[in-house]
Amino acid sequence: MTRTMHNPALILLNASPRLPLIAVLAVRFAAAVTQWERRRRSRVNLGNLDDRLLKDVGLTRTQADREVKRYFWQI
Repeated sequence: MTRTMHNPALILLNASPRLPLIAVLAVRFAAAVTQWERRRRSRVNLGNLDDRLLKDVGLTRTQADREVKRYFWQI
């Protein structure tokens, strides 16, 4: 499974051909933590939407609640 990096600084570091293994692992870890935080924030924001806004994005309250209850590391 390939994970994409969205942070430009992490993309630049990851593309560097001469990084030592520990640096590569650190960059990948930073990318994972960044992705987890983005997921957590998105789920918190989803939980704050009212029913009218949920309908606009095509979700029911039950679907939104199920997504909000997921852990940050779950896709």
